[in-house]
Amino acid sequence: MRTNYNNERMKYKHKVQYYETDKQGVTHHSNYIRIMEETRVDAMEQMGFGYERMEEAGVFSPVMGVTCDYKRPTTFADIIEVEISVAEMSKLKTRFAYKMTSNGKVVCLGTSLHCFLDRNGRPVAIEEHFPEFYKELLTLMKQQ
Repeated sequence: MRTNYNNERMKYKHKVQYYETDKQGVTHHSNYIRIMEETRVDAMEQMGFGYERMEEAGVFSPVMGVTCDYKRPTTFADIIEVEISVAEMSKLKTRFAYKMTSNGKVVCLGTSLHCFLDRNGRPVAIEEHFPEFYKELLTLMKQQ
């Protein structure tokens, strides 16, 4: 489990693949949502609470909503560096924030809202079910 972020937000790097570009040669807008998911999955694994571990414990985290604000285009072979943080958190929901940059310039800002459910679809209070994970999320929130 990763417990010390050294006052840095967690970062993820994605290299734009040729198939992710459109006819104009720029990254298709839908791929930024995928990059947010890749980043979130990686961050959760780094924290020691990947989706596999949570689902084995009977906890699921569906996406409730996504926002994406495109600032600049990226193209094939560009490296997109993503910073993830927790924008807000309640007992039952967490909103992750994503800042994507390439060559030092912001290319996209996004968020994803998630809840936590048990196998029967009932809400789960993550603070009570996974207190260590809750503390990790709080650490990501305090770094904003």
